[in-house]
Amino acid sequence: MAELGVETEPTEFEPSGRFGVPGRPLRRSSFLIGFTGALGVLLAYAVFLGVRNSAGILVLVVIALFLAVGLHPAVVRLRRWGLPHGLAVAVVTLTVVLLIVGGLLALVPPVVTQSGQFIEHLPGYVDDLRRNPTVNDLVERYDVMERVQSAANATTIGRALGGVLGGAQLIFGTIFRALTVLVLTIYFLAYFNKLRDLGYALVPRSRRERVRLIGDEILTRVGAYMVGALTIAVLAGASTFVFALVVGLPYPFALAVVVAVTDLIPQIGATLGAVVVTLVGLATDLPVGIACLVFFLIYQQVENYLIYPKIMRRAVSVNEVAALLAALLGVSLLGVVGALIAIPTVAALQLILREVVLPRQESR
Repeated sequence: MAELGVETEPTEFEPSGRFGVPGRPLRRSSFLIGFTGALGVLLAYAVFLGVRNSAGILVLVVIALFLAVGLHPAVVRLRRWGLPHGLAVAVVTLTVVLLIVGGLLALVPPVVTQSGQFIEHLPGYVDDLRRNPTVNDLVERYDVMERVQSAANATTIGRALGGVLGGAQLIFGTIFRALTVLVLTIYFLAYFNKLRDLGYALVPRSRRERVRLIGDEILTRVGAYMVGALTIAVLAGASTFVFALVVGLPYPFALAVVVAVTDLIPQIGATLGAVVVTLVGLATDLPVGIACLVFFLIYQQVENYLIYPKIMRRAVSVNEVAALLAALLGVSLLGVVGALIAIPTVAALQLILREVVLPRQESR
């Protein structure tokens, strides 16, 4: 086509040539070296300040990236079934949103119902306390009523109002962060291939193919880990739902959602969910609580030795000690988010160590 006088368009990551030819590199004078070093120090300090001031946003970006990597195989599967890329991203996003909304609808009504029941029965609790002679004696002895009246001043009311505003700020802040993660995940899913190609284009051409192979393997492992973790969490939630129906626990679907969500946290998540359901069972009836404890003891053994090895170790092979240390370090750095991304990060570092670092050390 070039011989016929038709210009070929450059690819997305190749120079167009319309802005001239790059000149010769500058000579390395002592002034240029010192000036470049000073600019490097200032740039490093500016990057440090930027990372420190935007740590919260960076955490949201990391969460969205991991979600996009985990959801990208679903987009690829839908593309193979004939759906356009935009429609596939929309279907995956809508499915995730529906799951989140379903979980909220399962958790919020029980909390509102129980809070309303407590407020409704609160006058009866107060009357019972007032009829108690021991309580009346303590009220008169320690001047409880006078202390309550003195505490109900402007300062206390202002603090209470500040607490209410703080709670509202926490709620709206959580909603804003959730929407930010959702929007970023949609963008990362929509431009996943372009972002990946841009990252590979920054690598020198001589090493680009090897970096592409290792990078694709890392992305595959991260996605497989997230799919496996979701599968295990769904199995845990479904098993809890069936058990709760059998023993007659209140709000079985809400408890199943709690177990599924906590089961996503490595190492300690399954125990947290078991503790919550067992406490609810003990509050319902002592035999029911004991049955909950026995059920989770048995189920966790089945999950650890049968379900987890078949689903996870084929996708992500990580040393148990390294996984535990990574989970603890992730919790200390980023909280629950750090625990969620700890194991796929260790899997990626383990692959780089085996394929890049160790062979280089052996060749020296």
